[in-house]
Amino acid sequence: MSEGDPWPKHHQLYLVLRQQIRDGAYNGGVPLPSELKLGEAFAVSRITVRRALERLEQEGFVERHRGRGTFVRDGAGISPVQASIGGSVENLVAMGLETQVRVLALDYVVPPPAIARQLGLGAGAACQRAVRVRALEGRSFSHLTTFVPEDLGRTFGADDLARTPILILLQRAGRPIARAEQSVSATLATPDIARALAIDPGEALLAIRRVVRDVDGRAVEVVHGLYRPDTYEHEVAFERTSEGGVELWKAR
Repeated sequence: MSEGDPWPKHHQLYLVLRQQIRDGAYNGGVPLPSELKLGEAFAVSRITVRRALERLEQEGFVERHRGRGTFVRDGAGISPVQASIGGSVENLVAMGLETQVRVLALDYVVPPPAIARQLGLGAGAACQRAVRVRALEGRSFSHLTTFVPEDLGRTFGADDLARTPILILLQRAGRPIARAEQSVSATLATPDIARALAIDPGEALLAIRRVVRDVDGRAVEVVHGLYRPDTYEHEVAFERTSEGGVELWKAR
């Protein structure tokens, strides 16, 4: 573990072991190395190892059995929530119906210039800004900030957002969804995001930015989503095609 890292050693070890579990390094009923061996391997104390293992146990990654060792739980390396770029609108609606939502805030604001440009808003024009946390079986996995043009936002409120996927609400407002543009990157959790997702500040998050458009090409929603990588996995399916005699991989 790095001495210069701002995060406690037990947190660093927890992140490394969690990633190893997700990568399938421990499986087949074979226990993890003992606390002593892990301490030696990572040059940390047994107390540090114990704290890291306790958190992994609390989050359902491992089971600890006195006298037998620590074992990875079945399915611990599989993200419980998955989404595919292919057929993204239908997939996102399905995910919205299967998960639970807490609306943290809903107001009308003049958005940052970049958001205003994406929504095609004039100078000083307001939009609806909503902040939600989505959970599966009580476990929070995403923090979503959405921006919607004011005329569409006025057609639904916080209670609607808590019960119904926003894409369905937009379609009910007379804006059938046709396509979406999306980028995926990574970021670190700020203290407020960490509290909302029940993680430590500074943990890595999957960052997704999406612009959703209706059948006329109008941007009806801009989404900034932050996802816990241990609970959400973004899938992309590709197929090989030929265009102009050139072989290409294209998302489908």
